[in-house]
Amino acid sequence: MTLWQTPAFIMALGYFLGSIPFGIILTRLGGAGDLRAIGSGNIGATNVLRTGRKGLAAATLLLDLGKGAAAVALGELLLPNGGGAMAGVMAFIGHCYPVWLRFAGGKGVATMMGVCLALAWPVGLAFAAVWIGMLGLTRISSAGGMSAAVSAPVTAYFTGRYELVIPCAAMAVVVLWRHRANISRLMKGEEPRIGGKK
Repeated sequence: MTLWQTPAFIMALGYFLGSIPFGIILTRLGGAGDLRAIGSGNIGATNVLRTGRKGLAAATLLLDLGKGAAAVALGELLLPNGGGAMAGVMAFIGHCYPVWLRFAGGKGVATMMGVCLALAWPVGLAFAAVWIGMLGLTRISSAGGMSAAVSAPVTAYFTGRYELVIPCAAMAVVVLWRHRANISRLMKGEEPRIGGKK
């Protein structure tokens, strides 16, 4: 086993990929300012959308999703039968807690979807369907994201991908934790809706 195939290297690689703050990079390059000083201050696509730049928001969503999938692909290439999940989970952690931003990152929904798609496409597709479905039903971004995250370990279990239940459940717990302020607003009926009045 070479250095590149060790769990430590694969986890570090996954974390590095996940920690790239595409939302901040794109908004600065696009002249939209510092994303951390806009809206919720979050670095994800939903907050990029608050800049009014739909193209930047879409690009952020795709890149955040892509880095999760890329981490899984590289991890599996270096260490088959386990490296993919290891790198994918660490990419998710890197997005949520990037060292470059003093561990104040995004909420992880898009990156988790990318990880799920690369690990098992049925889990990823169910994730996307629940996310879009709940978003369309409620017009509340956080409700869609949290519901999608919770669906991942459930789908993994019922599709027989038992080895993915724990990694997906762990990511879902982090997503819920990162949304704790949203959960509080949801309980009070104060969570904003997409397209609604501020």
